[in-house]
Amino acid sequence: MAEKIATRQAYGKTLVELGKEYDQIVVLDADLSKSTMTTHFATEFPHRFFNMGIAEQNMYGVASGMATCGKIVFASTFAMFAAGRAFEIVRNAIAYPMTNVKICATHAGLTVGEDGGSHQAIEDLALMRSIPGMVVLNPSDAVSTDKLLRQMAQIQGPVYMRLGRAAVPVVYEEDSKIQIGKGNCVREGSDVTVIATGVMLDEAIQAAEQLQEKGVSVRVIDMHTIKPIDREIIVKAARETKAIVTAEEHSVIGGLGSAVAEVLSQEHPARMKILGVQDSFGESGKPGELMEKYGLTAKHIVDAVLTF
Repeated sequence: MAEKIATRQAYGKTLVELGKEYDQIVVLDADLSKSTMTTHFATEFPHRFFNMGIAEQNMYGVASGMATCGKIVFASTFAMFAAGRAFEIVRNAIAYPMTNVKICATHAGLTVGEDGGSHQAIEDLALMRSIPGMVVLNPSDAVSTDKLLRQMAQIQGPVYMRLGRAAVPVVYEEDSKIQIGKGNCVREGSDVTVIATGVMLDEAIQAAEQLQEKGVSVRVIDMHTIKPIDREIIVKAARETKAIVTAEEHSVIGGLGSAVAEVLSQEHPARMKILGVQDSFGESGKPGELMEKYGLTAKHIVDAVLTF
């Protein structure tokens, strides 16, 4: 069985390593450092860590100001507050002037679990994707989190990274090639393509294995970069397989499925199904129970593929 590590844990670990490489990295947090895992950076570099209190809008304004002084700023809180409460500040103070701020938002999606619908951000990818110039990332495991974070530190400009609360299986090998803006084909197939993001990648791989036993060949693509999305890999899949299924722990409105549909409608129309949260809020429950109730398991992917 694959080792399980939460992407927020990988974030905390890599952030410390990046802090050793880059003197200009500073980290801000909205009084949630033990949960977002920035506490490790705070312990290692106390003079470069700032607890901004429960004031997310102010935190992102300060982050932008620090970035104008040459700092590489990583600013963390829960996704609901980063994308929701601070949206206008992110848009106007960070994205509009294109400051070098990395918004690393944890506790996204239904797998937040017992905290319930008020804290389960299922709209964050849609909100961040709509902001001009914003790079939007949703890694699937600890390895992809690490590799994408290292690239984030090197590129100039605003980035939003979606991270999870729950431990998830490690899908990638340490030497896997993962690049911002390029989807990864993690399993070849010729009948149907499943394009997944974040925690849904492991579910997609499980579904593909189950479908193989039924004689259905499924290609699985990890779309860790929601924006800029890899148009080439999407169109190639549409040309070479009979249908596309997208899977995301996010609303079906405005996220991965919408982004893929935008590409296909303009470049290569194809049969398609979008799996995600169907225009509803989440609720309190254990992550596994919620994923089952909201139709986000390997079984649901299998059913979607078999309809084709």
